[in-house]
Amino acid sequence: MRILDASAFINEYHTDDETASIPLVKEELTGEHAFRFDALEGAGMHVHIPGQGTVDKVLRAAGETGDRDVLSETDTRLIAAAFELDATLVTDDYAMQNVAERLNVGVEVIAQDGIAEQRSWKFQCQGCGREFDENKERCPICGMELSRKNPA
Repeated sequence: MRILDASAFINEYHTDDETASIPLVKEELTGEHAFRFDALEGAGMHVHIPGQGTVDKVLRAAGETGDRDVLSETDTRLIAAAFELDATLVTDDYAMQNVAERLNVGVEVIAQDGIAEQRSWKFQCQGCGREFDENKERCPICGMELSRKNPA
């Protein structure tokens, strides 16, 4: 089974596998892309609403990788749906791919290159330069803002 992100509808993704998506994806789509969602749903695409426990698990994993602040609610729920349905997530979003990989959820990319490796982001204080594993609103040492830093 394939769980479809908005990019699948925008890029006219086709598969012979069963498909599913979530209601929030339909809300993101307009015009002909929204019609594609409706057409696939009419042809048997499953519309899944993941449980809150699974959504919380995805949020924890996103916190571990440092992607929590860049994932939208739609992104989080798509990953949760793929996890619950033991499906492959179809997306071009790098943060989603990173979190999905942390949860051992398969990913198929459409129009972009997929991620080459999983990353656990670091956060660096703009004032004192200290690094933290988790994002905080401000540095607990000097009070300055933190920015996401590539761990490589």
